[in-house]
Amino acid sequence: MKIIQFIFIVCLHFIYTNVNAQYKTITVAKDQQADFTSIQEAINSLRDLGPDQALILVKNGVYHEKIRIPSWKHKIKIKGEDSEKTIITNNDFSGKIDGLTNQKMTTYTSYTFLVEADDIQLENLTIQNESCNQGQAVALHVEGDKFVAKNIRLLGCQDTLYTATNRSRQYYQNCYIEGTTDFIFGEAIAVFEHCTIKSLANSYITAAATHQEQEFGYVFFNCSLIAEDNLTKVYLGRPWRPFAKTVFIHTEMGKHILPIGWNEWKGDAMFPDKEKKAYYAEYKNKGLGNNPQKRAIWSHQLTEKEIQKYTIENIFNGWNPKQN
Repeated sequence: MKIIQFIFIVCLHFIYTNVNAQYKTITVAKDQQADFTSIQEAINSLRDLGPDQALILVKNGVYHEKIRIPSWKHKIKIKGEDSEKTIITNNDFSGKIDGLTNQKMTTYTSYTFLVEADDIQLENLTIQNESCNQGQAVALHVEGDKFVAKNIRLLGCQDTLYTATNRSRQYYQNCYIEGTTDFIFGEAIAVFEHCTIKSLANSYITAAATHQEQEFGYVFFNCSLIAEDNLTKVYLGRPWRPFAKTVFIHTEMGKHILPIGWNEWKGDAMFPDKEKKAYYAEYKNKGLGNNPQKRAIWSHQLTEKEIQKYTIENIFNGWNPKQN
């Protein structure tokens, strides 16, 4: 049995390991044929502030966990066996009573998966918050810098993905993200490339809270915006805070996207007239939802000169996640 287990671990290593050097590789599986049966236990086992990237290989299975990668557990790559079969799920939501503290949870504590550390990579996973129509319920909450998600499925309803903190740079490639309202929201600089974004209700896709000093907020490259059947009133975004920045480039937009495209979020007494400071723009999008002539008058269509600055390295101020 030990020989079989050793062969299994070696095979996983060759299948999953990329060109980056790992100082340690550990495995997680529900059937105990691995180093750990819990992803959180695997994270906890790693050396604090380790010398190089640690690799956690996760076998297919449903992992009912609320996961946190604290700031001192940096440089970790968590790679699932199959994005549709390696599932991390929880059901917390804003307003739910926390069984440990007996206090109500908030949006910021409702997460299924929290990333506080820098240099974290996730690949081939489904991260889900099962709660729907009970309040804000975050699936993935990211605060760390230089975060990379590849082939990740983010499932939820309101507030599925929280791209937190203005110091955070986040890159999402070939991901699937679904939700109802403001299901991509936050302060971070985030790039989404070749991602599928699915609306589950007539509402808003993004709610950026970009800080004033940031040149970029959300940038979508070559993505696809889809929706549940019969949806016809979906906005590309609305500004959570006044200096929100969101840009869609070469994106396929379904007919569910309203011609006006953008919403100004009226009724916020503390932050009135947010559309006067927000920056919402598009460039050469396509599909039935692409209506540049009918967009909100305070939004923009990028010129050939303006589009030149929208490169990965420029958006991320020198960091290129594709080189990882």
